[in-house]
Amino acid sequence: MALTQEQTRDIEVVRARSAETRRPTVAALEAILAQPIQVLDHGFIRVVDYMGDDAAVVQAARVSYGHGTKHVRQDTGLIRYLMRHRHTTPLEMCEIKFHVKLPIFVARQWIRHRTANVNEYSARYSILDQEFYLPAPEQIAVQDTNNRQGRAGAVPPEQAARILALLRQDAETAYAHYQRLLGLDDPDHTGAESGALARELARLNLPVSFYTQWYWKIDLHNLLHFLALRTDAHAQYEIRAYAEAILDVVRRWVPTVFEAFRDYRQGAVTLSAPAMAVVRRMLAGETVDAASSGLSVREWQELMTALAPPQV
Repeated sequence: MALTQEQTRDIEVVRARSAETRRPTVAALEAILAQPIQVLDHGFIRVVDYMGDDAAVVQAARVSYGHGTKHVRQDTGLIRYLMRHRHTTPLEMCEIKFHVKLPIFVARQWIRHRTANVNEYSARYSILDQEFYLPAPEQIAVQDTNNRQGRAGAVPPEQAARILALLRQDAETAYAHYQRLLGLDDPDHTGAESGALARELARLNLPVSFYTQWYWKIDLHNLLHFLALRTDAHAQYEIRAYAEAILDVVRRWVPTVFEAFRDYRQGAVTLSAPAMAVVRRMLAGETVDAASSGLSVREWQELMTALAPPQV
């Protein structure tokens, strides 16, 4: 995990600074404010700023529901009620801003979550560092035959080593050509014969394994939606690693919301109306199989997976 000298100096300045404020602060989050948390081989996340806490969610909810709820529920009960019934607007009152360093292919998945504010490092203005992602050998896997966007079993170690060598060679060759086009390492004068090639063109050959950086600001409701999808076991490993790191930040920031999210979103299953009908028939003592369920093959498999006892 590499930080530029400027970034390191900025972090030291922020970490050395303190100020009195009337705004709500969270001690557990203040403890890691600005500090980089390593993800993958060269990546990181770090909290740059935040607004609100568990109490801000409660405050917003009580404005919406009226004063009566203040005497009916404690804060924890109210937050759990909001999560259980998907009342999301009080969660939008909290915001957080991250600085993230991530491979370009992860960024292209991440940016699909369009409910955030993003400002990305520009390779039109700046020169990218020679930092690219190489998966750990145990993450080298074959294509899943059932899931077109997933991976299945790991390959043998010797095959993984050959694949990693090829990935490294391609990335290093691409970066060497990138430097040559920029006129930075140009024995043949390819890029600098009439001036270095424009940076917006020189970057064209770089693979999506190279790292980019951005500032990413999002409200708590949309952050939890991101985490529900990206911490799921079906999410790609690399973006899941970032999501797990961010989830731990949420645990520090809004612990009551985190517990409710874990119980009602991460650990919960949503059943369709036809699936609920099947469950009711089963509870009534009826024997129901795939053929008599009225569900599609995939729906039936998903229902059986949801109802199966947890593996130990």
